[in-house]
Amino acid sequence: MSTTVNNVETNMNKEAEFNRFGLISVIILIIGCLGGVAVGLGAINYTATLIMVIVPTMATLSMLLAVAPMKWIISLGTVTAIIDVLLIVYFGFFT
Repeated sequence: MSTTVNNVETNMNKEAEFNRFGLISVIILIIGCLGGVAVGLGAINYTATLIMVIVPTMATLSMLLAVAPMKWIISLGTVTAIIDVLLIVYFGFFT
């Protein structure tokens, strides 16, 4: 069972490295837009929420610029997108 999981993970990492430039474009678009929307909806009004949006967003974009391994970029991009979506939902519906 674990061998199959390792093979799938290895194949996914190889595909991500092979398609690096396409994935970089998608990640920049998604992370940039989600961060901008989260700030625009209300994260700019509170220092803590502004930091919660800016730090992971800039870390993801910095890793893209530094040509970090795609495994790291995808992981951090996923965390950043989750944070941004949670703040968008909070500021969009509950405030």
